[in-house]
Amino acid sequence: MPSNKGSLPQVNDINGLTLPHLIAAVITAVIGGGVFTMAGDMAAAGANTGGVLIGWLVSGIGVFSLMMCFFALSRYKPELVGGIYSYARAGFGKYMGFLSAYGYWISALMANVSYTTLMFASLAYFFPIFGEGNNLESVIGASLVIWACYFLVCRGVKEAASVNILTTIAKMVPLFVAIVAIIFSMHFDPAIFFDNFWGEPDGPSLFDQVVGMVGVSVWIFLGIEGAVVISGRARFSKDVGRATIIAFVGILAIYLMVSILSMGVMPRAELAELSNPSMAGVLEHVVGPWGATLVNLGVALSLLGAMLGYTIISSECPHEAACQGVFPKAFAKKNKHGAPIVTLTITTLIVQLFLVLVLVSEQTYQFFYSVSVSMILIPYFFSTLFLLVCVMKKDGFEEVSQKKLTFYRIIAAVGFFYSAFLIYAGGMIGLMITTILFVPGIFLYVWGQKDRGEAILPDPVDKVVTALIFLFFVVSVYNIATGAIVVI
Repeated sequence: MPSNKGSLPQVNDINGLTLPHLIAAVITAVIGGGVFTMAGDMAAAGANTGGVLIGWLVSGIGVFSLMMCFFALSRYKPELVGGIYSYARAGFGKYMGFLSAYGYWISALMANVSYTTLMFASLAYFFPIFGEGNNLESVIGASLVIWACYFLVCRGVKEAASVNILTTIAKMVPLFVAIVAIIFSMHFDPAIFFDNFWGEPDGPSLFDQVVGMVGVSVWIFLGIEGAVVISGRARFSKDVGRATIIAFVGILAIYLMVSILSMGVMPRAELAELSNPSMAGVLEHVVGPWGATLVNLGVALSLLGAMLGYTIISSECPHEAACQGVFPKAFAKKNKHGAPIVTLTITTLIVQLFLVLVLVSEQTYQFFYSVSVSMILIPYFFSTLFLLVCVMKKDGFEEVSQKKLTFYRIIAAVGFFYSAFLIYAGGMIGLMITTILFVPGIFLYVWGQKDRGEAILPDPVDKVVTALIFLFFVVSVYNIATGAIVVI
């Protein structure tokens, strides 16, 4: 009897998701607040038109490969159901699996911190008291929102269909209005688009422009790995791959239009000076004040749903890891409603702590999303490396045709080098922040190992990795304390 290994199961549930539903679900999951700020963020990173276009080419290939890596792993390694970190554990041991899970968790909660600052920066358009989203009034408002999300999830809220519909509309309407308005109002000026195409003579090099732009693109594609999660809910299993690819192409097209059209409306220097969300400033320049009103309202409504979603994600990740034996046992506890009460409480308290840091340091949205990106790069790196090992050894790919195997080997190699490049693109500050945040995780790992009566770092490689983390931690703290490098 022929083997079916590597094939997605056919789902016959008549109520399962069809291809349009799957495409919409992926787009909703990936498109967040970043699309409303990316034009200004890319400009602030020093990227001129040429750098942005080359950066999109690099990002398009890289993110597509990254997405296909997760698709391949979900299809040919279906037994690994513990989340993104299960690939690191399967390939490189329990400790690496823990670091991957921990990185994903911190990335998710830092995304929530960034969303709160952006939401209140948007609300400041209507209520100037909120400033840039990082003052006392904003922190108080953000605290109320995150604890409201906490109590909703405590009651077992896993899906909120009505909220998702509202936030999806809130995301898409301003985007399409901006695209259509720029095209049909004839405000796109080729002279502005081509001015300083490769950058100012005394500005960042083309390579630095591309690196800066790619760093921004990682944030706006954050969550692309979640596309394969919905595979079990498909009416027809063959639609999963189609939906993933179609959604990616659609998202990339939207991002390209928004960023490229914006560069023909305002010079890079002016885009860089726009307050968040920068799209509000662009649309106001095109159609007047009502454009800024539409974007700011859309962003605020969109991020309310995103914050609820990330509250669930950031509490479920360590809970699932605890159930898999990676985090301490206490993290696996649920309340009577089935909510992961321990991880939910710890996660919300950590977010609250960082909101206080927002007030003290006056950091804005960009700082916290850069931290979120830095932390998720570890799970990305381990996952792509695991697939690369699997396809080279043909582990799980024994019955794949040579043509398809070659394709997945190329995808795995590109995905791996892209994730490694992203770590490099994060620079020294990104490395410092990452190591500082990983040190508390090591103590969490020790707690979990003692809790289960298991050996702590029995593998010599794990000891070396831990020593390097602590070494970079000491160097980072010293450089920050002496003012050699300013982080906050």
